Amino acid sequence: MSAMSDSGASRLRRQLESGGFEARLYVKQLSQQSDGDRDLQEHRQRVQALAEETAQNLKRNVYQNYRQFIETAREISYLESEMYQLSHLLTEQKSSLESIPLALLPAAAAGASTGEDTAGAGPRERGAAQAGFLPGSTGVPREGPGMGEEGKQRTLTTLLEKVEGCRDLLDTPGQYLVYNGDLVEYEADHMAQLQRVHGFLMNDCLLVATWLPQRRGMYRYNALYPLDRLAVVNVKDNPPMKDMFKLLMFPESRIFQAENAKIKREWLEVLEETKRALSDKRRREQEEAAAPRAPPPVTSKGSNPFEDEDEEELATPEVEEEKVDLSMEWIQELPEDLDVCIAQRDFEGAVDLLDKLNHYLEDKPSPPPVKELRAKVDERVRQLTEVLVFELSPDRSLRGGPKATRRAVSQLIRLGQCTKACELFLRNRAAAVHTAIRQLRIEGATLLYIHKLCHVFFTSLLETAREFETDFAGTDSGCYSAFVVWARSAMGMFVDAFSKQVFDSKESLSTAAECVKVAKEHCQQLGEIGLDLTFIIHALLVKDIQGALHSYKEIIIEATKHRNSEEMWRRMNLMTPEALGKLKEEMRSCGVSNFEQYTGDDCWVNLSYTVVAFTKQTMGFLEEALKLYFPELHMVLLESLVEVILVAVQHVDYSLRCEQDPEKKAFIRQNASFLYETVLPVVERRFEEGVGKPAKQLQDLRNASRLLRVNPESTTSVV
Repeated sequence: MSAMSDSGASRLRRQLESGGFEARLYVKQLSQQSDGDRDLQEHRQRVQALAEETAQNLKRNVYQNYRQFIETAREISYLESEMYQLSHLLTEQKSSLESIPLALLPAAAAGASTGEDTAGAGPRERGAAQAGFLPGSTGVPREGPGMGEEGKQRTLTTLLEKVEGCRDLLDTPGQYLVYNGDLVEYEADHMAQLQRVHGFLMNDCLLVATWLPQRRGMYRYNALYPLDRLAVVNVKDNPPMKDMFKLLMFPESRIFQAENAKIKREWLEVLEETKRALSDKRRREQEEAAAPRAPPPVTSKGSNPFEDEDEEELATPEVEEEKVDLSMEWIQELPEDLDVCIAQRDFEGAVDLLDKLNHYLEDKPSPPPVKELRAKVDERVRQLTEVLVFELSPDRSLRGGPKATRRAVSQLIRLGQCTKACELFLRNRAAAVHTAIRQLRIEGATLLYIHKLCHVFFTSLLETAREFETDFAGTDSGCYSAFVVWARSAMGMFVDAFSKQVFDSKESLSTAAECVKVAKEHCQQLGEIGLDLTFIIHALLVKDIQGALHSYKEIIIEATKHRNSEEMWRRMNLMTPEALGKLKEEMRSCGVSNFEQYTGDDCWVNLSYTVVAFTKQTMGFLEEALKLYFPELHMVLLESLVEVILVAVQHVDYSLRCEQDPEKKAFIRQNASFLYETVLPVVERRFEEGVGKPAKQLQDLRNASRLLRVNPESTTSVV
C-alpha cells in the first residue's frame, strides 16, 4: 500500500513538474475521473503532502546555499583585507622611497654591503627597515638624525598629495607628519560600521580622510581637528566590538577601530605624546612671552640734566610689570579638560574649572599670555553655554518635570547667564504645559475632562513655581516678574482649552457653573506658595460667562413666553400624592418655605402651571449664576434677573386687565400675590446672600404699590 502511495506521489510530482502543465485542464480532468467527494479529498491530501514536502526541500536547499554564501563572503572579506594590506604596503614603500633626501643616497649605497644582515628577515620587515619606518607602525617616518625639516616636509607633502581637498594644510609653518594608519569608523549610537578612513596625525592636528575604493591608494578629505580641542578616550573591548577608541570634539564624537590591539595601543600612545608635546611647546612660548624684559641701561643723571621725566614714567611700568604664573599643569590642560567635560556632559565639572580659573586670575594683571588663555577659555564658555541652552530647548524631551531642568539652569546661573536661564526655563515649561494639555484625551462627560485638565495644568504650574523658587532663590528680582508674566500667559493657554470645551460646545449653564467652580478651587491652591491668579482667570473668563448668562436668559424668556401663550389659568392637578410631595420638595429647595398654603384638597395646587414652572426655572437660573459670580458680572446678572422676572409680571398684569370672568380674575390675583409676596422676596434674599450686598432694582420691583401696567399692544406682553 505504501509503495502504491509513493508511486502515486511520484507520478503526481512528475505531472505537476511537466512543462506543459495547465492547472485548469488538470482540475477538469480530475473532476471527470473522480467517483465522488471522497476521491477529491484524497487527491487534495496528496497535493497538500507534496506541497509540504516541496517546501521542506526548498528550506533545506536554501539553508545549505546560505551557509555556503556566508563562507564565501567570509573568504572574500579575508582576501579583500589581504589585498588592501598588500596595496597599502606598496604605497608606503613608494612614499618612503620618494621621501629619502638626495644627500642620503651615497650613504644608502655604502650601506648596501650590510644587506646580509637583513637577508633572513621577512619582506615586510626588510621594506620597513630600508624605507626608514618605525618598527610595527603603519607608515610612520622615523624622526632620527637623517630625517631633517626638509625630509619631514617632503614626507608630509608626498602623503597629502594622495588626499583630495587638503592642500591648504601645508600653509602652516613647522607642520609635519607624526603618525598615520588605516581605521574603520563606527556609528556611535548603534555601533554600526560606517566607512573606512585613514588618519594622518600631524604635530598640531589630526586629519581624517575617507578611503576611495575606486582609486586604490587615494583618499578624500573628511575632517581636521586641532589637537588642543581633541580628547582621546579608550573604549573597553566588548566582543565583537574591540580594538576601538573614541575621539571627543565638541559638539560631536567619533569611534574608530584599529586593525589590532597593538596598533590601537600605538594610536593612543602617539596621540597622547603628541598632545603633550604640543602643550609643552605652547607653555614654553607663554613662559617666554611672560618673562620680564631686561631693563634698559641706566644713564647717569649728571650726563643729561635735561632728561625727559615722561620717558622715565613710561619705562617704569614695563620694569615693574607683575608676572602671572601660567605654568601649572591644571592651567595648561584647562582648555582640553573643558572640552572633555563638555563632550562627556559633565557640566558641573566644567563650571568648577572655570570658577577655579577665575578665582586664580582674580586681582591679577592681564598680560598677553593671560589674554590668550582667556580667549581660549571664552570659546569653551560659549560652547558650554550652547550645550546648556540646547538642554533647555523645547526640542529636547519634556519628561521628568521641572526638576529635569535644574542641572542646566543652575550651571547657567553660575556662568552669569541668569536672565537667559530664566527665559529658557520658562519657555521649556510652557512647552511642557502645552504638550500635557494637548495629550489629554477628550472623552466622556465634559466635567470629567475639566477635572483632568485642571489637575494637569495647576499641578504643573505649582511644580514649576516651586522649582523656580528653588533655582532662582537669591537672584535678581526681575526673574520673579518674568515668572508672573509667564504664569499669566500659561493661564491664557489653560482658559483657551477650558472655554473651547465648556462654552464653545454650548454646554448647559449648570455644567458650565460646575466646571468654573472646579477651576476656581484648583486656582486657589496656588495660594500655598503666595501666587494668586484668581483675578486673572476671572478676567479671562468674563466674556465667555457673560455670553453663557445671556444665552440661558434668552432660553428662559422664550420658554416663559411659550407657556404664557398657552396659559388657561387653571389650577394644577398632580394626580398622585407622590407628585405633590415631589413638587413641595422642589419648592422647598428653591427657598419657598410657605408653599403649603397654596396646596388644596387631594392633589390640587392653587397656582397656575405657568407660574410654578417659572418659579422653578428662575430660581435654578439664579443658583447656577451665583456659582459663576464675581464682581465684574454683577450688573450682567442683575439685569438678566430683572428681564426674566418682568416677562412673568407683565404677563400676569396683562391677563388681569383682559380677563372678564370674576372667578378666573381672582385666581390670577392669587398667582400675582404669589409672585410678589413669595417669589420676589426669595430671589432678593438669595441674591443678597450670594453677592454680599442688596440689589436696589429687585427691591424697587417688589415694593411696587401696584401691578405693572403695560400697553396691551406692547411686544413684551404675550396674550
